[in-house]
Amino acid sequence: MRRPVLILALLLGLAAPLAPATAAGATGAAPAVQWAPCAENAAVECGTLTVPIDWNNPRGGTFELALARRRASDPAARVGSLVINPGGPGGSGVDAVLQDWLGFTPEITSRFDVVGFDPRGVARSHPITCSLELAAQTPDPTAMRGQADWNAMLAFNRRYADDCRRRTGPLFDHVHTGNVIRDLDALRAALGDDKLTYYGVSYGTLIGQLYAERYPRRVRALALDSNMDHSLGTQAFLDTESWTAQDSFDEFVAWCGRTDTCALHGRDVRALWHELLARAERGELTFPGQPEIVLRKLDLIGMAFSSFYGPVWQPFAELLAAMESGTGTVSPLLAPMTAKKAAAEETFNDAGFVFCQDYALPVRDFREWDRLLRRSAAIAPDMLISSAAHPLTLNCLGTRTPNPQHRLKVDGSPTLLVGNALHDPATPYPWAVNAAAQIGREARLLTYEGWGHGIYGRGDCPTAAFDRYLVSGELPAKGARCPAVPPAEMSARSAQRPYPGPRPGLPGWTYARR
Repeated sequence: MRRPVLILALLLGLAAPLAPATAAGATGAAPAVQWAPCAENAAVECGTLTVPIDWNNPRGGTFELALARRRASDPAARVGSLVINPGGPGGSGVDAVLQDWLGFTPEITSRFDVVGFDPRGVARSHPITCSLELAAQTPDPTAMRGQADWNAMLAFNRRYADDCRRRTGPLFDHVHTGNVIRDLDALRAALGDDKLTYYGVSYGTLIGQLYAERYPRRVRALALDSNMDHSLGTQAFLDTESWTAQDSFDEFVAWCGRTDTCALHGRDVRALWHELLARAERGELTFPGQPEIVLRKLDLIGMAFSSFYGPVWQPFAELLAAMESGTGTVSPLLAPMTAKKAAAEETFNDAGFVFCQDYALPVRDFREWDRLLRRSAAIAPDMLISSAAHPLTLNCLGTRTPNPQHRLKVDGSPTLLVGNALHDPATPYPWAVNAAAQIGREARLLTYEGWGHGIYGRGDCPTAAFDRYLVSGELPAKGARCPAVPPAEMSARSAQRPYPGPRPGLPGWTYARR
């Protein structure tokens, strides 16, 4: 499959948190993790932790939560464990530690054992397994023309979910973040930490937010980078996602206008973009150098969305120029999945169902969906939609949502660090502002005045702020803002260490598959 088809009722109370159950549901000491050198990297230790499939029925079956640990380089200065999650849903914390995706500074790696886990349903932790052939048939959310197409989409969703449930087993219905935070608390106890120190980026911030809500007095420090807002309904979710996608496009256009080295400098970038969208809608747009790959409008929008993560504006401008001319080379970062690449696999791990079980985003019928699309296009006249949010919304219709949205209620935890970029393509800055306001005095907002997804590593200012907070609990000043790092410098960094977030078209991420 070549196309980047895009893949985000427990109200967690403020009662005294429950002790985590063991695999057998008995009380007592937390089970120990048997660590051993990882097969992929002997400098990192791997292990597993047995946890219940259903925490409300801990005797009803278990699975193994996959773990990886990179020990503190200075044992004498060790503070404890830092548990991390790289986002998604679908990001592998084990891979993040094995490959050092997050690029922590020596301030962190000398003082903490950095521990990653694959959340339930992801990668090595009993993955949600689905038919790749069936996933390739997912309806295009921008191509429906009437109620008959809408009904066919709902029927497909039922057939696809039934296939994934049959292949995955009982865990399929228990992958929501309300269960993930209970796994996380069991991991904290198994590591021997009285309180949790945690860094989560993107969807990993939802894990941190809900952990602080359920277990406020088990928190040492929670650093939340590029934040989710788990309070939004359908229209607000799609509105904000459309707005932030368009904002990133506007920033790209402005950069190209002031940058001589942009491949489209001096051109009407918006006019070219709409010409390419029209060609895609007519079935006349192909990927440069691979004429057999015909790109749909959604594919093109997804490539733009992908490029804004770094951001990798220069390669994206070169891609658009090559699409216009039909010649030239382009960055492999923006290459789409192809049927040839995917043909060797019969199944894949679709962690998009985690989002479905966390977000109830009802849409009544085609008429309402068409209204929402027109509303999004008015908000985002170039991007038209969010190539993450809109497909996810449709993919989840018909799915049960045991952990639906609610306003956060955090009471009694230490202050959480909430960071976000002003121009994030995926987690809008207003989400971080809103999440911090919901958390209240237990939150401190840090604003990065630049671009891209994930602010740790974007210059000394945000990186040092996160480091100081995680090491000593020191918070940035109220209203603190960090200056933007020039896009060219960030593009170079992105090329050296690709961000492991949801980039449409890249293998290993659910957005690239569904």
